Amino acid sequence: MKTLAILGVLGAAATLAACQDYSGPPATATAAPAYAAPAAATVPACFRTQDIRNHTVADGHTAYIDVGGRAVYRIETSGDCFAGATSTDPIVMREPPGSTQICKPIDMDLSVAIGGGLPIHCIVSSVTPMTPQEVAALPPRLRP
Repeated sequence: MKTLAILGVLGAAATLAACQDYSGPPATATAAPAYAAPAAATVPACFRTQDIRNHTVADGHTAYIDVGGRAVYRIETSGDCFAGATSTDPIVMREPPGSTQICKPIDMDLSVAIGGGLPIHCIVSSVTPMTPQEVAALPPRLRP
């Protein structure tokens, strides 16, 4: 029993001695602060589902949505969810339980009702805020 107690004390002393010379992680002069604003600071990273005003369909897996007349987001799906859809076909947004914020693809529960029929569920792979320059570069028929 005494042997175990002595080994425990020696182990603790060795651990403390090893930590004594630790000065923390090395400082890096080039690291940006964690709170730095993103490059596209004019477009919010998250938006509320109730602020979606309009949408356009670009191709089978890409749509653009207008959020409150202040921002445009590119929505991409993993499959051809929008194949055969037009910009007049309604998109169906179900609000996720507990939050109405969309910050990442998993937050978006999206379906499209092609021709006003039953909604086809979409698996959203990306939700990307677009800069004003990117929106201006879109053809007029694709601007939401």
